[in-house]
Amino acid sequence: MATMRAIAIQGSKGPATAMYVTDIARPVPIPGQVLVKIRAFGLNRMDILQREGLYPLPSYAPETMGVEFSGVIEQLGDEATAMESAFKCGDEVFGLAYGGAYAEYIVVSTKTLFHKPAQLSWEEAAGIPETWMTATQALLLIGEFQCGQSVLWHAGASSVSIAGIQLAKARGASAIYATAGSPEKIRFLEQELGVTKAFNYKTDNWAAELQRLTTGVNLVVDFIGAPYFQGNLDIAAQDGRIILLSLMGGAKLPEGVNIAPFLYKRLRLEASGLRSRDLEYQKTLRDMLLDYALPKFCDGSFKVHIEKVFQFEDIVEAHQLLEKNQTKGKIICMIGSQ
Repeated sequence: MATMRAIAIQGSKGPATAMYVTDIARPVPIPGQVLVKIRAFGLNRMDILQREGLYPLPSYAPETMGVEFSGVIEQLGDEATAMESAFKCGDEVFGLAYGGAYAEYIVVSTKTLFHKPAQLSWEEAAGIPETWMTATQALLLIGEFQCGQSVLWHAGASSVSIAGIQLAKARGASAIYATAGSPEKIRFLEQELGVTKAFNYKTDNWAAELQRLTTGVNLVVDFIGAPYFQGNLDIAAQDGRIILLSLMGGAKLPEGVNIAPFLYKRLRLEASGLRSRDLEYQKTLRDMLLDYALPKFCDGSFKVHIEKVFQFEDIVEAHQLLEKNQTKGKIICMIGSQ
């Protein structure tokens, strides 16, 4: 039986220091899937939750962490896979998976694969799938964002928000606002990404400021949850949408929350995730990125912001950096000599 190196967790869950490199069985693709030799993979906050045993994994997800990667196709599930998908052995690709990317090999459906353009490095390609598909889902598929509307991205220096800010600018946003937790991140958001205004949630009352500056924000994308619930309601515009993607600040609402804005402003609140979606839903997002975003990566209009690149064996240090919540973009791990 062929084996491969992968990242495992002592006792199945624990702190970053519980992760280690081990040998496990190499997966075998079935029809509709391909086997990819991984060159790089991206880290996401859900990986921390999964490592700690706090993430509700889909039943079909492998135990190995990691949902986005880049690499080279080494094996097809069958001959029909090549004919039906336009992928073949030797193709350089990147893609989204339900799990398993913290390893030397992964099997994935061709429905969530992209051909890697020569203009993108392995590191850049590995930082696109989960991040940009999530941003596309929030902004366009669920948020129904339209040219001329305004948007607020909480956790503005997160990889998803960085992607979403670029998407919103390209789609003709009238104004883009963001929150973040340090002066360095505020400068990054305003000077490098060009948001209309960024607020330091540690020192600014972002909700009061937005009420002063605007007549309401059309779309709010929130990763924080309970602490921002009232503020989101207060600053949302008439017929505004609030998209909840995470609960980093907690799930229990404080006493005294006033939900009246839901009624008198006709607000819509919707929560969503990507990992629990079926392949057809994920393929829809893949196709949207293929048509709209991939050409912009190639011509430099869109950029994958990478905070730091680690080697596969340094996964503990990579997770420890992610946990500090100080990054402005992706953390990427490379596998093998490049």
